[in-house]
Amino acid sequence: MSRPPARARRPRGSRLTRSLLIGALLLGAVATGCGQESAAGAGEPAPAPAAAAAPAFWVDPYSAAARQATTWRRQGRTGQARLIERIAGRPQAVWLNRDGAESVVRSHVGAAARARRTPVFVAYFIPHRDCGAYSSGGARDAAQYRRWIDGFARGLGNRSAYVIVEPDAVAQLVAGCRGANARERYGLLAHAVQRLKRQPHTRVYLDAGNAGWIPDPRRLVAPLRRAGVARADGFALNVSNYLTNKVSSDYGHRLAGALGGGKHFVIDTSRNGNGPFRGDLAWCNPPGRALGTPPTARTGVPALDAYLWIKRPGESDGTCRGGPRAGQWWPQYALGLASRARG
Repeated sequence: MSRPPARARRPRGSRLTRSLLIGALLLGAVATGCGQESAAGAGEPAPAPAAAAAPAFWVDPYSAAARQATTWRRQGRTGQARLIERIAGRPQAVWLNRDGAESVVRSHVGAAARARRTPVFVAYFIPHRDCGAYSSGGARDAAQYRRWIDGFARGLGNRSAYVIVEPDAVAQLVAGCRGANARERYGLLAHAVQRLKRQPHTRVYLDAGNAGWIPDPRRLVAPLRRAGVARADGFALNVSNYLTNKVSSDYGHRLAGALGGGKHFVIDTSRNGNGPFRGDLAWCNPPGRALGTPPTARTGVPALDAYLWIKRPGESDGTCRGGPRAGQWWPQYALGLASRARG
């Protein structure tokens, strides 16, 4: 499955960049209520987000979407720029999937702290990542991965952050991942959770796939325990997928009950506004999808800690349906997601 790369490039300032930075500073304590309204109509397109940050989470003013909006405004394509700003103005996760995580994490948590916001990160560097599929790669071996996680944690320091640990890594083992050393992978995941939780203000969510992949959540209980979920704050669902809030929430409560211990969870709502595509390759750049519930920690649902945009809307799932490589920015797809958002 597709995973976007972390980017630290910073373009020159622009009107959008300045507005995002000012919004982050001024709106830190303002609630919008958008997440609760969208949850009530799960599976319908979310209201089109305004170019302002959600209550708790950090907006990266230098994201690919922000750069695209700036470019199009300079070219006079103001209508398209406004659509892309529906993405650029919302908090999205920063993916770390290569060496050098420590400096990238430190830079982003610093920027978020200055804006009095909480950044969301994704650790995505497990050896034999994605079982050799579209997003293959990862650390060379266990030793490199442990060093990488240690650096990631040092970069977090004492700052507030959410970290999603290794999308697909557990579910792939449950479903059958050729070439993966299961014992090693479980050990590395447990190490990642334990090491990240040593940071005093870091919330850690171990990825648990999605309701359509492993339909019976009981099959995930033992694997998640082996992967260290007991030390985590909870688990993440629907990362890079399109299942509705209701389907994911119901599944999350069933899984939390089976795990025991009062575990909480988060849901990726970045592209689930129209629910899942009914057809082949439903997970890979499916047509007709829409932005989902804007990121918020005010879900109104017990045990559901946040709706997050973990997948960065507009970044490709892979070289299917005419898309670029996994994780690459695809402005045409981004426009479709934004244009179908309700409102």
